Parts: sequence; C-alpha cells; structure tokens
Amino acid sequence: MTTTAAPPAVTGQGGSIGLVQASALYIAAVLGTGILALPALAATVAGPASILSVVAVLLLSIPLAGTFAALAARHPDSGGVATYVRMALGPTAARVAGYLFYFGVSAGTPVVAVLGASYVVAIFGGEPWAVVIVAVALFVPPFLSNAWGLRVSGRVQLVLTGALVAIVVFVVALASPAAQATNFTPFMPHGWAGVGAAISLFVWAFAGWEAVTHIAGEFANPRRTIPIATAIAIVAVGAAYLALQLVTVGVLGEAAGDTAVPLLTLVATAAPGVGPAVVAAVAAVVALGVLNAYLGAFAKLGASLGRDGDLPHWLARGAEAGGVPRRSLLVVGALAATYLTALVVSGLDLTPFILIHTTCMVVVYALGMVAAVRILRRWSIGWWLAVVSVVLVAGLVVLAGATLFIPAALALAAVVVTVIQRRRNAPVPRAL
Repeated sequence: MTTTAAPPAVTGQGGSIGLVQASALYIAAVLGTGILALPALAATVAGPASILSVVAVLLLSIPLAGTFAALAARHPDSGGVATYVRMALGPTAARVAGYLFYFGVSAGTPVVAVLGASYVVAIFGGEPWAVVIVAVALFVPPFLSNAWGLRVSGRVQLVLTGALVAIVVFVVALASPAAQATNFTPFMPHGWAGVGAAISLFVWAFAGWEAVTHIAGEFANPRRTIPIATAIAIVAVGAAYLALQLVTVGVLGEAAGDTAVPLLTLVATAAPGVGPAVVAAVAAVVALGVLNAYLGAFAKLGASLGRDGDLPHWLARGAEAGGVPRRSLLVVGALAATYLTALVVSGLDLTPFILIHTTCMVVVYALGMVAAVRILRRWSIGWWLAVVSVVLVAGLVVLAGATLFIPAALALAAVVVTVIQRRRNAPVPRAL
C-alpha cells in the first residue's frame, strides 16, 4: 500500500503544452456538450430569467476554478484531485476520490457521444440504431489522438476548440437578428424557483475544471500557464453561454424546450438552408472536443492510480510527465463500452448516467476542496477561494440527496481495497 504524502517531484518547467493549447483543453472540458441542450432547457424552466442563472453559475464557478488552478499549478501530477486528497487526507481518501472519478464520472463519456450523435441523426435523418453507430464513431478519433500522446492530442484539441468557439460565434451572429423583444417578457414567469432550477442545470455546463488537473504535469511552466489558461477559459465559456442564452430566449421564446435539438431549431429559424450543416458541425466538434479532453484525463488518472497502488500496477506505465498511458486508456475504453452498452439496453435514457456522473463529480469536488484548504498556503488567494468553494460544494452535496448511494458504493469499494492491502502487508507473527 502506498503511503506517499506528496506527488513525485516535477522536474524542469513541465511538459510541452503551452498556454494556447492549455486554454483550448480547459475550454473544451468546461464548455462541452452543454451548448447542445442546456440553454433551451434553462429557458424552459426559468424563461428569460435563465440569463440570470448563467451569470450566477459563472460567478459561482470562479472560486472553484481558481482553487483547482492553484492546486494544479503548485502540484502538477497525473493523479489530479486524488493526489491532492492523498496529500491532505491520506491514501484511503485518495483512493475514494480516484475511484469516484475513474469509475463514476466516466459514466458521462457515452452521454457526450450520444448527445452529439443524436444531433447528427436528427439533422440527416435515420433510425434510432443510427445514434449508437454514430456515437461509437465519435469515440474513435479521441482514442487514437490520446493513444499517440498529449503532444498530438493537444494540437488536435487546439483545432477542435478553435472550431467550437468559431461555430458558437457564427450561430449567435446568424440567429441574433431574429430575436424579438417580446420574448423577454415576462422576465421571470416561474419566479425564483425557476431560476434555481436553471442554476442546477447549468452546474453541469460549468463542470470540468478538475479534468485538466490530471494532465497539469504536461503543461509548460504550470505555475504560469494554468492560472492564465483558467482565466481565459472562464471568460470564453461564460461569454459563450451568456450569448447562447440571450439568443435562445430572444429567438425561440416559450418554444425553446419543444425540440430535442434546440440548436437546429435556433439556426434553422434564421437560416433554413444553412442550419443543418452548422448544427451537424456543432454536434461533432463539441463531442469530439469533450471526449478528447476527458479520455486523456481518465487515462492519466488510471495510470497514477496504478502507480500509487490503488489499482493494479500494470496500469502504471505512462503516469509520468510526458508518458502515454496506453494501458489505462484501454481500460477507459472498456469502461466506456460497458456504459454505452448499458445505455443502449436502457433505451438511450441519459438521465441515470448523468446522475452517476454529476453526483460522483460533486463528491470529488467536496474532497478536493477540503484537501485544498489543508494544503494551500493559509490566507493566500487560493486558500480563500478553497474556503468559499467548500461552502458552495457542501450545498451541492445536500442537493444530491438519494443519488449519493452511487459514490457511497464506490467509496465502500475503496475502503475494502484498503482493508485487503493492510492485511496483506501486515507482518506475520513468528511461531514461538
């Protein structure tokens, strides 16, 4: 059993990912698939006041993102949150955090693929089984990209994120002339309860700040690159969601939630001939970008868990900075295939898998923020951000309610592994 209190020392100035590529990874991890559905869903539950929910969640995400930036900049290691928890709370808590992310949060990967595939199939037509085929196809490029290593993956991510931002700008510019002032009244048809519901939805949209911590060791000069990349991502993601929310409310109004592919409806309203091609590009770019960022993070985490004795040592290869964790990536592929199969069996019902993802994510955040309070320099900016984040995440844990049984089961598995390892490592009493 590993009892290391700190991650391996990081030599030099880090890896090969510079500021531009780092910013692209952050933007893709956070902006994600939320743009495909969340603006319309939020408009449905809160009306025009959903604009306030975007601003609220953006402001709430700042201390969380800032805390993860402070942690990753000072302790760049492939273990990410699990490493920080190990330093502050010990190996068992670290194992819990690692299992939650590796086995629980990863349930969201097939959701990403299916969301993107659903848009493509809806645009071009096809049977329901076509969604599964397209979803599988969307997994292939990110797996190949990460199998070649993060130097290639980072360049691919730069292209994907650049295209994503350009498409968001294009969609907003194309659709905004069709906005009508009457769609902004009444501003708060469902009261503050509607705004609260929209805030809960946008928590999914602004999650992802922790994903890049697993590849922080690949960044050139992490102490400088990570905080700046985080700030760039906050501005870019916030501006994108705020612009999309304004356009969604202004153009679609009360009809925003009447379709499963709201961006298609949004663009087709303004430019029927161009809409299908634009939305197809949005769906494909978003899914590929998010999968590319998260698959690399999951693979690095699995390798670090093997290195630290939390998973079989066979997975450890590639945990070091610059290493390519192909063995762990194979396991990530098996997990994705398992979850996708379960998703197909459920009739492509995304809700249970989203709940697994978000609930495990909230608990990982809680552990990470508590760890940050203990290991960041007291009274520093990062420490204060962590203190604020602990309070905010505690509220999210309370809201999770009954779905906490999922991370509880993974936590129990981590504790069982700890007990087994301690018994194996216990000294054998000598016979008298």
